[in-house]
Amino acid sequence: MTADVFEPLATLEGVGSAARAARDAVDVLLRDRGLRKVGSDMTAEALLRGAHASAALAGSQDTLDQVRRGAGDPRSVGAVRMTGELMSLAPQLEKTPVQVWTRLHQLAAAELGTEDQLGHLRTSREPLPDDLPGLPEAPGADEMWERLHGLARALSRPTSAPGIVVAAIVHAELAVLRPFPTANGLVARAAERALLVARGIDPVSVTVPEVGHLELAGSYAQGLRDYAGGGLTGVRDWLLRSCEVVALGAERSPLNISAQQEK
Repeated sequence: MTADVFEPLATLEGVGSAARAARDAVDVLLRDRGLRKVGSDMTAEALLRGAHASAALAGSQDTLDQVRRGAGDPRSVGAVRMTGELMSLAPQLEKTPVQVWTRLHQLAAAELGTEDQLGHLRTSREPLPDDLPGLPEAPGADEMWERLHGLARALSRPTSAPGIVVAAIVHAELAVLRPFPTANGLVARAAERALLVARGIDPVSVTVPEVGHLELAGSYAQGLRDYAGGGLTGVRDWLLRSCEVVALGAERSPLNISAQQEK
């Protein structure tokens, strides 16, 4: 029997209860899984707000209004472009995750690199990417390929771990491995969001986890450093932070903003 690599991580101290609390926050937003009626406009708005926040974490100075008008910088434009395919890519994650990640990179990095770099997993002949400030040096290409394909295999197998935990691990692995020449942070955060859709946490994608990451930006790089080098304690702390991010993402949903404006 193949080992469930995610399940042991979900049993680390405090992670199970934090994941349940985060799931409850999303359930309240979606009216306890009754899945309140959500128009495509609300999903589009949540995706746009997420794209803006993710681009800001990548260093963009654009305002939400600039992003909404399509007047953003290359990071914002790429982040928004990913939102156009995210909902259709999400169901493919458990079957062809590497192809999904490379497609996300093609969408995110069109203005950030040369055409031959788009959707291209880096090789040992290329310099290590340094597009995520504050992280340790990216692993070499051989280690990156091995871990990336191990992650892909794990995603294709059954797991008893909560979807929030799986999404958080994928986000951290992609960020730490930096498999692409550019835009690794944008891809990692989009992959996390897509998994929250695919694993049924937020199937209509009206939460904005990227806003949660942005609001906790002070611990973002440190959390990834701890994940990469802090053993199981570092992994646990990243997972606890990620659960907090999902709960914040539910609070910052445009569904909540709309409801507050109507009062």
